[in-house]
Amino acid sequence: MTSSKPMPKGLKPATELGPILIFFAAYYFGDLFIATAAIMATTLLALAISYYYTRTMPMMPLVTAVVVTIFGGLTLYLNDETFIKMKPTIIYGIFAVVLFAGLMLGKSFIKILFDNFWKLDDEGWKKLTIRLAIFFLIMAVANELIWRNLSTEIWVNAKVFGFTAATFLFFIAQVPLITRHGTQEKSNPDA
Repeated sequence: MTSSKPMPKGLKPATELGPILIFFAAYYFGDLFIATAAIMATTLLALAISYYYTRTMPMMPLVTAVVVTIFGGLTLYLNDETFIKMKPTIIYGIFAVVLFAGLMLGKSFIKILFDNFWKLDDEGWKKLTIRLAIFFLIMAVANELIWRNLSTEIWVNAKVFGFTAATFLFFIAQVPLITRHGTQEKSNPDA
């Protein structure tokens, strides 16, 4: 089995933000159908690049890629933009349900995903998981309200800029919780 190798600096943010930026550019230089094909291709490419370096399939990007491929494919095949507009609702909904289900089973899936970045006590992981699940529910509702009631152009701008900014602000707002519930256990012995 091939071991993982370090991802070049700047490539990780490019694989995370690249598909949405390509979607935005393709929409403004083409249309929603061209943008849909572009986000499908770049999402799969980003997942392949990530796998090439890490030799793992990260769960959130994998789920996103599957939903993008299915709903993007339906959009293109049926020539109906409804499906790509529903995609964020489905993704946010899946993440919210999985987080709440994990809590009911006594697990924090957020801890599994972010344990390499933050070291929190159990109460901190639980609070962060609840907050993130509620955030995903709010984002799902917001997506539904926007695409069903406003123009495609407004939806694209909200998806690219509004949802990205909301996610960034959400995590900035969690700094006090992360600081308050941070622990030093499992710290890197080489540090």
